[in-house]
Amino acid sequence: MNTFKPISISLSPNVQKDDVFLALRLLFQPWKWKRGLAVKNLEDEFKQYLGVKYAFSFNSGRSSLFAILKSLNLPEQSKVLLQAFTCNAVPNPILWANMNPTYVDCSNDFNINVGDLQKKIAADTKILVLQHTFGLPANIDEVNLIMRQNGGIVVEDCAHALGAEYKGHKLGTYGAAGFFSFSRDKVISSVYGGMAVTNDDLLGKKLEKLQKEFGCPSYFWIFQQILHPVFLHFFILPLYNFLDLGKLFLILSQWAHLLSKAVSWKEKRGLKPDYFPKVFPNALAMMAQNQFKKLEKFNEHRKEIAEFYYQELKDTQFILPKRENNIFLRFAIRHPKAHDIIYDAWHKENILLGDWYTTPIAPDDTKLPEMKYTPGSCKNAELLTKETLNLPTHINISLEDAKRIVDFLKRWK
Repeated sequence: MNTFKPISISLSPNVQKDDVFLALRLLFQPWKWKRGLAVKNLEDEFKQYLGVKYAFSFNSGRSSLFAILKSLNLPEQSKVLLQAFTCNAVPNPILWANMNPTYVDCSNDFNINVGDLQKKIAADTKILVLQHTFGLPANIDEVNLIMRQNGGIVVEDCAHALGAEYKGHKLGTYGAAGFFSFSRDKVISSVYGGMAVTNDDLLGKKLEKLQKEFGCPSYFWIFQQILHPVFLHFFILPLYNFLDLGKLFLILSQWAHLLSKAVSWKEKRGLKPDYFPKVFPNALAMMAQNQFKKLEKFNEHRKEIAEFYYQELKDTQFILPKRENNIFLRFAIRHPKAHDIIYDAWHKENILLGDWYTTPIAPDDTKLPEMKYTPGSCKNAELLTKETLNLPTHINISLEDAKRIVDFLKRWK
């Protein structure tokens, strides 16, 4: 039996006791699940925080991206550029909107490679989904210039980057539109949730119209999300250090549909589950609001943990991430034996590292042909999937936890 406390990077890492007890109360208040003031209040807070004219919430980041793509009124089969080294939550809304994802390679900072973008952009390319990977801003000025010169627009993917800035302004405000995710392992978490933002009046009106059309998720789907932080806190994480019972309990809970999966089997095949796209239900908006008020504390903590990693790993063989305006959703490092480290950590040390991204389009059982990805088309992204390790930075990681991780990693220094 492994007696080490589990260190998780993806099992609802932001959840604190106040979040758990809010969810516990909501379980017994079903009249608050679909309707209430939380949705509008959160949208207003977002507009004020980012300094944008319009913010519309949906039940996921992928629903938010889908709404943006539909609002652009582009012809079917329009080409949409996006980078490899991403999650299927990005190409899927493109496919669902009857458009064609076209993949651009990434650089060693995990963001889009501008040189490859220039090679792959064409006259019929109208949209680029610009990902700010792990909370590090992409090269927005250069990318925007390339897209303008070719008659295209940028939609910012800020799923990893809520609170990050570029040249003094918040990410999400540089493109024609931007979207955010509040899923279980993002900057703030309400298990599922997302926001689409824009300063464009026409786009704003169309997003508002779509939000009214999408409808609300079912009561059962909402129940699954509210239950998630409760189960994680009281059952799954406490049992992770006891013969893998926590992992087994999580799998059984998802199999019994008590909890939802982060990515459904349909999404791994390019198909759309029936709970997308939907609007953001009031109960999850309440959970997101509770997290949003802690955003600055969360991001400051991430930076403090990142600084510890920088100091402790600076004289090792690990390649460390860029610092510039990085909020460090995860501290992404590189090492040629990354996969060996992941395997060893998982099984021997109860340290759950990695899982973003071990394939060009994650999760690793995603069907790449269904995502219209051609192996070999983004060679650096494919190399990075073999070399990348994510170190946790979230609010529940203490300096003692970070030291335990560093001591383990130094075996490969």
